[in-house]
Amino acid sequence: MKLSRWQRLSGHFTTITSHKLKVTGLCFKLGLYKQGILHDLSKYSWVEFSSGVKYYQGHRSPIDAEKENLGYSLGWLHHKGRNKHHWDYWVDKNRDGIFPIKMPYNYLLENVCDRIAACKTYQKDNYSDKSAYEYFINGTDRLYMHPESAIELERLLKIIAENGLDEGFNIIKKEQRTE
Repeated sequence: MKLSRWQRLSGHFTTITSHKLKVTGLCFKLGLYKQGILHDLSKYSWVEFSSGVKYYQGHRSPIDAEKENLGYSLGWLHHKGRNKHHWDYWVDKNRDGIFPIKMPYNYLLENVCDRIAACKTYQKDNYSDKSAYEYFINGTDRLYMHPESAIELERLLKIIAENGLDEGFNIIKKEQRTE
């Protein structure tokens, strides 16, 4: 079924706002108040919002559809360059090549919240506390991330997968550190 422009616009706005509010709540549980409030505000910028509306389908990220259509996503390029909770933000280059940089711990924690909220948003009733861990393990992000960041992100997601969200967050809060 082809969606009207209004359905895509209202659907995308509802999806990104719902996702943002989920992440905000999760960040607050970990004491990341500023990050929770500021999380993903760039999604409301013209470049990200307009591509999100154009490629909105309702069951997956419009970024994937834009990449399938164009081979890249202008919305994603804009987004990852402004949001430090994405591992892609922490990639740089010099004359020796392209290399990942270790993510600060507070942004790894926000990434955990982001992944959980994304799974809840798109999987809906099929979500489980193992969803974000399984998505990470079955994906390729860890292959391109800084090795220490990938190991730590996997460990944090596994804590939630094995202990549930509430108890997992309690464990993470007890061991939380600052960098």
